[in-house]
Amino acid sequence: MKFFSGIKLLTACYLLLTTFNYATCKYSTKDTSPIPPDVKTFRVSYLENKARYVNPQLSPTLTEKLKQKIIGQTRLRQINGDEAHYDISGYFSDYSVTTTGITNQNASTNRLNVSFHLIFKNTLDQKKDFEADITNNYDFNAQLTLQQAEVQLANDIIKNLVDGIFNKIFSNW
Repeated sequence: MKFFSGIKLLTACYLLLTTFNYATCKYSTKDTSPIPPDVKTFRVSYLENKARYVNPQLSPTLTEKLKQKIIGQTRLRQINGDEAHYDISGYFSDYSVTTTGITNQNASTNRLNVSFHLIFKNTLDQKKDFEADITNNYDFNAQLTLQQAEVQLANDIIKNLVDGIFNKIFSNW
């Protein structure tokens, strides 16, 4: 009797180990959709600031961070010429502050509205060209000046815009 229960236990363990051994999961840290094999190069033109208020740090920082993300997360090679397969450009279209919270008849919370207009051209397939707007809002304490809030929010603004632009171009979301 003990012999048969031992065999059952060994069989159950064997089946369990075999199941776990062959159960696999594929995970990728790149959230990009497959880039067609004929697409090999990209260019990011200087991303301008055409908003009424101009933060002089945003355009150069956004341009460089976007280039770094594309280089780091795709197989594409950066070039500066007009022959790039993916040509990425755009501009800040809005950078403004509004009051969103009032306490005791005084502003308590302000909101920084940041909008970027993306222009994407696929020189190999013009049907895939598009333009899109990426908008993010950032609340901050109304006691802060805009310049103080910008210091606190700068990294989030750039990160969110880079991720938004990257996802519009390379993801099927």
